[in-house]
Amino acid sequence: MAKAKAAATASSGGSKAAKKKKWSKGKVKDKAVHAVTLDKNLYDRIMKETPTFKFISQSILIERLKINGSLARVAIRHLEREGQIKRIVHHSAQLIYTRATASSD
Repeated sequence: MAKAKAAATASSGGSKAAKKKKWSKGKVKDKAVHAVTLDKNLYDRIMKETPTFKFISQSILIERLKINGSLARVAIRHLEREGQIKRIVHHSAQLIYTRATASSD
């Protein structure tokens, strides 16, 4: 009986030492603060810089110009109507454009 009691206390004491590992929560990404409204300075910057990009998409405008997605979509549609950018791929989720060159006219 002494052996049984000793084994029981050893096994119960060992369970505390072998606790389940707590995984880290991972890195927390900072919340991006992008422009939500279009002012004169931002409009001028979009109209000047965007037509010079070789690859233009909604994601690129969001990243480089720090604007939100709805502003990026509106800017792309406006630039396409003006003829400053040319559509390469039209997909429901991702529109891809390039700069309009003089040879394409």
